Amino acid sequence: MNRSNTYLPLTRRALAGWLGASALGLQAQERFPSKPITVVVPQAAGGANDAIARVVAQKLSEQLGQTVLVDNRPGAGGNVGTAATARAKPDGYTLLLTADSAQVINPWLYKNTGFDPVKDFEPIAPVATAGYVLVANPSFPARNLAELIALAKASPGKYAIASAGNGTLNHLIGEMLQKAAGIDLQHIPYKGSAAAATDVVGGQVPLSVQSLPSSIAFIKTGKLKVIGVVNPKRIAALPDSPTMGETLKGFGQTPWYGLFAPAGTPAAIVNQLQQEVGKALEQKEVIERLAAVGCEPFKGSATQLAELVRDDLQRWQKVVKDTGATLD
Repeated sequence: MNRSNTYLPLTRRALAGWLGASALGLQAQERFPSKPITVVVPQAAGGANDAIARVVAQKLSEQLGQTVLVDNRPGAGGNVGTAATARAKPDGYTLLLTADSAQVINPWLYKNTGFDPVKDFEPIAPVATAGYVLVANPSFPARNLAELIALAKASPGKYAIASAGNGTLNHLIGEMLQKAAGIDLQHIPYKGSAAAATDVVGGQVPLSVQSLPSSIAFIKTGKLKVIGVVNPKRIAALPDSPTMGETLKGFGQTPWYGLFAPAGTPAAIVNQLQQEVGKALEQKEVIERLAAVGCEPFKGSATQLAELVRDDLQRWQKVVKDTGATLD
């Protein structure tokens, strides 16, 4: 019997089996996702970012076959949660769904945000835009922006305006309004949009800039009245409410929200998540749920989101400088 001839086929079979098992093991390791994903929202529950994140997370859970959790980590205008995500392991299991304010405005407001908006993140995809409104307690004497401006000019510093916190988007919009209209309002920062809206409803503060997700229920029930829409165009959820730009020519902002991963996240995972987000934003139920809270899908690529961040960093640098916005 030729031992060498018997030995060689057995070795080849063993080697083939080992390679096959290794390949299967590698495929199992590369499969994504194989465990729950956490989406960090660097703002408090109840605001636009939180509402958008929960709509999208639910749909991604269904599509990916894994739980997608929303983790609210508010603080310092969004810096706390954003910086924490920047330091997370870049494996696709910790993501950031953030408002434009934290990503492109905070770097000009804070000496140290704890993160670099470009170097520390891999853009995945834009997700949504949100409606924003200037609202007032129903007892407030002004019914529209023109009447508010007249009141504020007659009594500088008399009227207060609540925000979700120092450095947040609604704080900056309030500062922009004062600059554009030549008025002086007291800024009262809160810990989140929901707390600010609740105090305007209760009459503790007369005014606030709010996202529609944090205020539309109060508006629909008559507990808040709309003084003006912040967005450049009227929004579908409030078709009869005029924009502030109709009174102050050129005034208007369209806040956006995007999904990011820590820098170094594999391109394959970024591409997969980009495709899944795009798929989710095409679903009728997602579109309807976003519309119900005054938001719209904002479908795009990772490259488009990266360009948006770069462009808006330059734009907001000028806005912050021109308004003289400071943190209390």
